Amino acid sequence: MSTQFQKVAVVTGASQGIGAGVVDAFRKLGHAVVATSRTIAPSDDPGILTVRGDISDPATAERVVAAGLERFGRIDTLVNNAGVFVAKPFTEYTPEDYATVTGVNVTGFFRITQLAVEQMLAQGGGHIVSITTSLVDNADSNVPSVLASLTKGGIQSATKSLAIEYATRGIRVNAVSPGTIKTPMHPEETHEWLAALHPVRRMGEQSDIVDAVVFLENAPFVTGEILHVDGGMSAGH
Repeated sequence: MSTQFQKVAVVTGASQGIGAGVVDAFRKLGHAVVATSRTIAPSDDPGILTVRGDISDPATAERVVAAGLERFGRIDTLVNNAGVFVAKPFTEYTPEDYATVTGVNVTGFFRITQLAVEQMLAQGGGHIVSITTSLVDNADSNVPSVLASLTKGGIQSATKSLAIEYATRGIRVNAVSPGTIKTPMHPEETHEWLAALHPVRRMGEQSDIVDAVVFLENAPFVTGEILHVDGGMSAGH
């Protein structure tokens, strides 16, 4: 077990996009990081432990937390970043779509958060941040996405519920609610159309979401917060 790191963060969906940015940001803060995704490559950084696995399988959550504790001895922050987004008209969703989206977005959130909270209670505190979507608060007829609202909306509600349940026990629970962010998920040719969905008429950058996660990490009086980083989408159109 290493004692050189005072704090340890676990990041899901950590191989690219926002997740990879969050890993870098926590390393800059001096945290060790346990980074997981289905395709993540090993890291040369002794402060990063990578664990491959599908977070929709609860066994992956067990392996990630066990490996993090074995290597670093503690877990201070969990960033639930892994997510799947499938935009389709409601009646066109298939059973496979349903299984995929609920598997990653809900089952993936549930088990690793349970395990992290158990460890945080033993340590006397911690912080959980989940990434949701502004479509939860502001549905858009241009982007039919009931499965995103069903799953990420559940996480938004669970964030508040967990924040209250553990408010006196040192565990803060928050969420970042992005608009549409420039990540590998969105092909370049869709960017103009996606930008127009936001009142500010542009997409967000990955750094906007990473900065929001870091803000919440360093905000000891903030819990139960859904921080909208969405170019005004949640305010209206």
